[in-house]
Amino acid sequence: MGSLPDLYEAGIEEVQDGLKKKCFTSVDLVKAYLARIEEVNLKGPALRAVLETNPNALKQAAELDQEREASGPRGLLHGIPILLKDNIATLHSEGMNTTAGSYALLDSVVDGESFVAARLRAAGAILLGKCSLSEWANWRGKVPSGFCGRGGQGTSPYVPLGNPSGSSSGSAIAGAIGLATGTLGSETDGSIVSPSSNCNLVGLKPTVGLTSRAGVIPISEHQDSVGPMCRSVADCAAILSVIAGRDPHDNYTLNQPETVPDYTKALKKDGLRGARLGVLRKVLHGVDANIMIAFNKALEDMKALGATIVDPADLADEWDYDEVWKREELVLCGDFRANIHGYLSKLVEVPTGVRTVEDLIRFNEENREKELVEPYWTDQATFFKCSNIHQDSKFWDAVAYDYRMGRQDGVDGVLKKYEVDAILAPIARASLPAAVAGYPLIVVPLGFQPPHVALTEANPTRMNGPNMPFGISFLGTAYSEFQLIQYAYAYEQATKHRLEKKAYPEAIPKTQLGDVMGKQS
Repeated sequence: MGSLPDLYEAGIEEVQDGLKKKCFTSVDLVKAYLARIEEVNLKGPALRAVLETNPNALKQAAELDQEREASGPRGLLHGIPILLKDNIATLHSEGMNTTAGSYALLDSVVDGESFVAARLRAAGAILLGKCSLSEWANWRGKVPSGFCGRGGQGTSPYVPLGNPSGSSSGSAIAGAIGLATGTLGSETDGSIVSPSSNCNLVGLKPTVGLTSRAGVIPISEHQDSVGPMCRSVADCAAILSVIAGRDPHDNYTLNQPETVPDYTKALKKDGLRGARLGVLRKVLHGVDANIMIAFNKALEDMKALGATIVDPADLADEWDYDEVWKREELVLCGDFRANIHGYLSKLVEVPTGVRTVEDLIRFNEENREKELVEPYWTDQATFFKCSNIHQDSKFWDAVAYDYRMGRQDGVDGVLKKYEVDAILAPIARASLPAAVAGYPLIVVPLGFQPPHVALTEANPTRMNGPNMPFGISFLGTAYSEFQLIQYAYAYEQATKHRLEKKAYPEAIPKTQLGDVMGKQS
């Protein structure tokens, strides 16, 4: 029997190799991950990353083990446990909820399952459970990242009571410390890349329309995207290759290239050689000094790896983050009102009776002790705003403005003017242009705050502290995921920043495969 992988770090290929060599089974894997969740989710540091686990996970793992024995694996994800953000629908018959973290949708019955969950299932993945999130994907009101009514306040595994960022906070916390082999999140603006950055992960937000949003609780059809959050670029590439593709239930996916690339073919260690990368220098004023030191060092590292760095390569002069955000908020509110009504209308059953934004507001008021919890989690101002915004001419003007600022005067403008292949920036400056353009973005670990950084007060989470991770992002035009993965992989492999620090000791689950093998569940 070969040596067993360390589940804190083990990725898809290493786990698949162990399964192939019969060092352990998928049943063993599921048992180990469930025990790891049990250790740190509500007990110990109570990171509150996972809302519920799949009651059928062990049974499915046993069936996939038998299938592997009989006819070999279906592919890279066969028997691999993956956690999903709790806005991604899974079969109701399986026994898991899909609630966006809210009691308003508890026990609601979805009509089938999301396209991405079905794709994972068909590839042989085990849908291990549902991750917590910033409630309604951070679209209820001014509430700290990582909080939802059903799960309470999630926190970072790197800084005690640290801000995990959102909205895919649970997916990031779980992925960071190995509560599954990989996780899935969703992004409207920053919701995959920001928590990935804060939790020392690789996060990939695909082009809007590369991954279907059918069966995913929406904010905005113009900006929502589902993507992988993993400990390595390779794992993100493997999962993206499975979940991407056309789906008649999401007409945005019909614009994508006919054939989904095998993104694992982009994993080249010399992938930065000959690349031209632009730096958004003008917008970096005010970015944390320690992040800027690491960012500028990364530019030198990329030059050493054969890239040409064009610095500055700035957005158009009229680019104003505040102005773009103002229009973005109008688009997201108008979309949410229409899109959430569409989602709720398709539910087979909703025990609470909620079918509109107004119903959600009323439900929260009537269930204050569960949803509007004092002192930090009482706000639903965004819901109120959404209830008053309609898809009128002002809304469509905002959509057109955001597309122009994100594309011609944004990402595409920079790529063309400076003749670069992709754009580099810290996450704080990259997510908005990518969001309004509907363009892809990948973040890779870049470093950690140094030990002398002040531990900020927890209100209810700390925004900063020693060892708080941060990432660097690669941003490109529509459907440029293959190139972005190539650049990100080359940088990751050359630097391996993720491995420089682990989570704080109490946040690291102790259970490993050897502890569960051969034991009755």
